Amino acid sequence: MDFFIPSGTSKGNEKGNLKWWQLSLVGVGCTIGTGFFLGSAIGIETTGPSIVFSFLLATIGTYIVYDLLAKMTAADPQEGSFCYYANKAYGRWASFSCGWNYWSSNILIMGSQLMALSILTRFWFEHIPLWILAAGYSILSIIVVLTGTSGFDKIENLLAIIKTAAIIMFIIIASFAIFGWMPKDVHHPGIPTTTHRLFPEGIRGFWASLIYAYYAFGGIEVIGLMAMRLKKKEDAPKAGMIMLIVLAIIYILALLLAVTMDYYGAFSEKESPFVTALEKYHLSFFPHVFNAAIIIAGFSTMTASLFGVTTLLVTLAKDGDAPALFSKKVKKWKSLPLPSLLLATIGLLASIIAALVLPGKIYEYITTAASILLLFNWGFIIISALRILTMSLLGRLLALFGVALIVAAISGTLVERTIRFGLFISLLFAAIISIVAFILQKTVWKKTKKNKACS
Repeated sequence: MDFFIPSGTSKGNEKGNLKWWQLSLVGVGCTIGTGFFLGSAIGIETTGPSIVFSFLLATIGTYIVYDLLAKMTAADPQEGSFCYYANKAYGRWASFSCGWNYWSSNILIMGSQLMALSILTRFWFEHIPLWILAAGYSILSIIVVLTGTSGFDKIENLLAIIKTAAIIMFIIIASFAIFGWMPKDVHHPGIPTTTHRLFPEGIRGFWASLIYAYYAFGGIEVIGLMAMRLKKKEDAPKAGMIMLIVLAIIYILALLLAVTMDYYGAFSEKESPFVTALEKYHLSFFPHVFNAAIIIAGFSTMTASLFGVTTLLVTLAKDGDAPALFSKKVKKWKSLPLPSLLLATIGLLASIIAALVLPGKIYEYITTAASILLLFNWGFIIISALRILTMSLLGRLLALFGVALIVAAISGTLVERTIRFGLFISLLFAAIISIVAFILQKTVWKKTKKNKACS
């Protein structure tokens, strides 16, 4: 994945060379990640087969966010993307909050991916503590960043193909199993025919599962940033629609097959739901190949996230939204911003310590917190569009429906005790960012504005 780092003040009208269908394909590859491969298992645990409807709602909500971001990009192309538009709509405090919220969400997403990789690796090494595996993956990821490997971006498309191929492989094998074309005679629960079977945990469980459906679409805002590379910026909404249609078909079909092949009580956050669904067939190759594909792809995404948060902090520092120290680069290390990388590494260390202290539920907590912070930014995109774009009544109602879905997904974490702690983590991050923004607004930015007015 190529990372386009948002900035509150950056401007740009660069001429791109991407066609709309290329952006759609890149978007599909970049969005599919461990949030779907493993996070969906928690969603199934939380609500049962109705997770399919959760993903359908999340698809609609994600499209609303992307469509509005794409329209703002088409009307006023800026490298700063959603942070620039937040600044344009509400001022410096909004772009500052947006930038740091994005950094925080990516740190947590990185931690979530780290935990997912560790959990999946325990498929082979079940007796190795989670924190040791997390430490190992962290060290490997930091080494990749330190080497400044320029070829890393070139293999991202290959890894995206691996992720997509893994899902398609499951869909094909599961379809064969459902239609009885597999040699082993296995009983499947089939499509739920009663409300109780469809919603075994009731409305509360369905409500709580929305956050995990949204998390599977995490990264869509990065594709909004990539719209800057389109030959025709006005094609951005079309590229997003095709991308989301493809993602929705892949996601929903895979999940529908999974929940009809086994009872919802069989699914666990410790294993991908697609491995669980085919477990009774004792396919010796599938669990190993599928797990390896997810781990390889997940590691690439985590390392790309580490690159991303490191570069983002440099951009924030250059714009005056972070201490100038973080913009410094060390030439001996291929001009690597070591202070920024060090802070990102501390974020990884926090995930490792959390895995040591809370090995049971750490993945749910970090995933929930990361999802909520991500949705805060998506909310910023919608309310910025409501102020910047000229919309019809239907367009405004659709935007407000998008806000309602985001509020529903975030508030759903309150009703589920096992993931509620993740909400508190995200609120802590948001509170710290808001307090710092308020102090800067009343002191530094106010003085800067007065000095500019006087000059």
